[in-house]
Amino acid sequence: MTTTTHSTEDTSTPNPASARWRTVDIVVASAIGVAFGVVFWAWGHLWNTASPAFTGFPPAQGFMYGVWLMPAVLGALVIRKRGAAIYTELVAATVSALLGVSWGLSVVAYGLVEGAAAEIVFAFALYRSWRLVTALLAGAVAGLAAAMLDILFYYPEWSGGWQLAYAGLLAVSSAVIAGAGSWLLVRALARSGVLSPFPSGADQARV
Repeated sequence: MTTTTHSTEDTSTPNPASARWRTVDIVVASAIGVAFGVVFWAWGHLWNTASPAFTGFPPAQGFMYGVWLMPAVLGALVIRKRGAAIYTELVAATVSALLGVSWGLSVVAYGLVEGAAAEIVFAFALYRSWRLVTALLAGAVAGLAAAMLDILFYYPEWSGGWQLAYAGLLAVSSAVIAGAGSWLLVRALARSGVLSPFPSGADQARV
């Protein structure tokens, strides 16, 4: 007898993004955003504390950046609805601003842009591809969006080489941490059963 297996990489399933958001979608996406808002606040302190270690080559600190893009990718992979990337990233940024990050309310604008950048990738995939490569690309694009904002507002005086190095490091960091990290986390959560109300959990249950 031949059996067919499915996974979170399955692109043949009906488009879940066509359905309206359910209450459980809003609750879980909000929970992801709030949890990462606290992470953002703590990560901001770590970022500032670690900054002196990169005085020789400041762009190198970009390798730490991926954590700030994680809710955008994770939210989209879990919820699989239009707007999930923007929503979770924006909630996380807003919560971190309310907790008192050193960058103030500007992080809310960052959250909107970063979430939109990741959202664009899933939109181009027609909200049907939840493969690792899609997650990696969403993370990388969000990282590049963040790099452009940072270079524009914080590092316009850097040389072109430093700016390119920073953008590259942010893209790699975001692809690995936000992209691959979120994809692996969804697989782990799905196998535990906590994502059973979502297509992302149902896929893994059939593996």
